[in-house]
Amino acid sequence: MTAVSLGIPAVPPRGFGNISELEPFPKYAKRELGNAQQRRNLTHATHTIRDKRLKVVSELPDWEALRDAGSAIKTEAMERLPELLAQFEEQFTARGGTVHWARDAAEANRIVEELIRAAGPDETGPDENSGATEVVKVKSMATQEIGLNEYLEERGIAAFETDLAELIVQLGHDKPSHILVPAIHKNRTEIRDIFLREMPGVDPDLTDEPRRLAMAARAHLRAKFLSARVAISGANFGIAETGTLGVVESEGNGRMCLTLPETLITVMGIEKVLPRAEDLGVFMQLLPRSSTGERMNPYTSLWTGVTPGDGPQNVHVVILDNGRTRALADRHGRSALHCIRCSACMNVCPVYERAGGHAYGSTYPGPIGAILSPLLTGIEAEENKSLPYASSLCGACFDACPVKINIPEILVHLRGEDVEERRSKPGARRLPSQFDLAMTGASWAMSDGARMGLLERGLPLGKAAAGRYGVISKLPGIGAGWTQSRDIPAPPAESFRQQWKKRDGSRPATDRPATEGESK
Repeated sequence: MTAVSLGIPAVPPRGFGNISELEPFPKYAKRELGNAQQRRNLTHATHTIRDKRLKVVSELPDWEALRDAGSAIKTEAMERLPELLAQFEEQFTARGGTVHWARDAAEANRIVEELIRAAGPDETGPDENSGATEVVKVKSMATQEIGLNEYLEERGIAAFETDLAELIVQLGHDKPSHILVPAIHKNRTEIRDIFLREMPGVDPDLTDEPRRLAMAARAHLRAKFLSARVAISGANFGIAETGTLGVVESEGNGRMCLTLPETLITVMGIEKVLPRAEDLGVFMQLLPRSSTGERMNPYTSLWTGVTPGDGPQNVHVVILDNGRTRALADRHGRSALHCIRCSACMNVCPVYERAGGHAYGSTYPGPIGAILSPLLTGIEAEENKSLPYASSLCGACFDACPVKINIPEILVHLRGEDVEERRSKPGARRLPSQFDLAMTGASWAMSDGARMGLLERGLPLGKAAAGRYGVISKLPGIGAGWTQSRDIPAPPAESFRQQWKKRDGSRPATDRPATEGESK
């Protein structure tokens, strides 16, 4: 077994790679909002997936119990993580596989390159000492996170994405904008144009018919599957009990990558480990329904080490930290590591639907990206400070999450950390801002019924300020930020408390619930 400390380091390493914004979210989002075609594509795609998900979820009377079970398994896995990772390594090694540990993106990339070089030359290599120069890949968030494709390309190794959507993104020299559907921002015509421009040997009369596009991609990839000596994958799950890895996919490209090449390298985040094989029974119900709106995904591949004479004979797994122990050390944010990458939170998020995935600047877009990226890098990383504010806190993501990650609560926690971090800097402003004063005043008023009642007496003034059109369209100070893009409806003549008091007071005492100090 590899000698490695599995305890949480005193100073957890921060994450690096494609998990940092290049510019603040508001600036990026404002530019993306001008892309009307992208917004139409996103609206159509997210609503279609969302409707399918609702339909298949409604078929299960125990859906909430499944969510509870998934959350409990993930919580247990995080609490026992050092023990489970050691168990996974022991079992994986005992079955002929090799485990490598990577502290961050740079270390993981270097390990993968060395393994590719050691696999020997392929048909396209310049000489017998060059090692493989082409590898095929299964869709993998972890390898996107560490920027593996770019790293290998700089060193003369071409990594071919075999998932159709990932292939579209790669050929288009673009970046994914959705975890599950990376090319969600492209329509059929745009995809056809990319194929005609970038795909060698494609039929020049290719149309945007989905079947013909799929056939073109299939012909392009088939030659790569048959010639590549090395494949790289991610993993949806790693089973500690047996040392088994699992990949869930829809196109069969994963099955080809996992079985044909001689060498298989898997990059897996430490949070993907599950205690027992039976835990898959829960997640194989939660994941397909939450991601693609299917009762069961078409392809599930599970492999345990090496089987002589069958499949890859050199099997490796690179277990990646890259900021995960930092996230684990945050007791308010650690549940973000429960994420199973289903993307259900994105499909219900009003902010993501309008801004798109590129605005998050990270491999992980949408609500989960708004918490996961800052947790991996640390909120003090300047480039990710704006992400926790990329939310309306409507709570739809929490309701949709199959493992009940309370994303709004973590967003508020990270916003608080950001404020405290800025205030702790030397030279930071010590005097309270308008926002501080407003929040302090609101806290004072809302913490006492008598104060709240006094404040409500001012409602007629608000109604008068709304004028005959019934809206307040301009506020002073920090309130101007709100009315700059929206109006405030005129407040009612009476508050809810006043209306309730009138209604309750008109009922006989025997019909009313007892209040404090009143006996029935």
